[in-house]
Amino acid sequence: MDDFDDLIRANRAFADDFDLGGFDGRAHAGIALVTCMDSRIDPLRMLGLKQGDAKIFRNPGGRVTPQALEALVLGVHLLGVERILVVPHTRCAMASATEEELRVRVGESAGVDASWQSFGVVTDQLEQLRQDVAKVRAHPLIGDRALVGGFVYDVDTGLLDRQV
Repeated sequence: MDDFDDLIRANRAFADDFDLGGFDGRAHAGIALVTCMDSRIDPLRMLGLKQGDAKIFRNPGGRVTPQALEALVLGVHLLGVERILVVPHTRCAMASATEEELRVRVGESAGVDASWQSFGVVTDQLEQLRQDVAKVRAHPLIGDRALVGGFVYDVDTGLLDRQV
């Protein structure tokens, strides 16, 4: 048995009634979302959206990184994005540990020195959210071309709270 057989079987079942073939790849609801990779977040369902409605960029902490900005620029100019949500969440590991603590924990898990690895820890989640939203709004290729909002997702209630 291959290490991925269970997932390949699940994919075959998924493909049996796959209905997105030929889809144009645009964000049909005009939404882009930058959020965390946390598995407690169901990005489409939390916004009442379905497959094909939104462009989703996920990373640790839901940060607006250079790669997230690239995705947003492409979304705005080529994929129908008109509204952008930046959504970190409560009880995020990236906001509850220091860079050094994460380096130690990863190093212990890996059995090798991880002191060189950067994790992008967030010391003040709301301030970082404000900065990330401002970064998107000020981007010369986004600016007024899309509405941008900052929200915090509560992983215990499923609710979004607008902050910016």
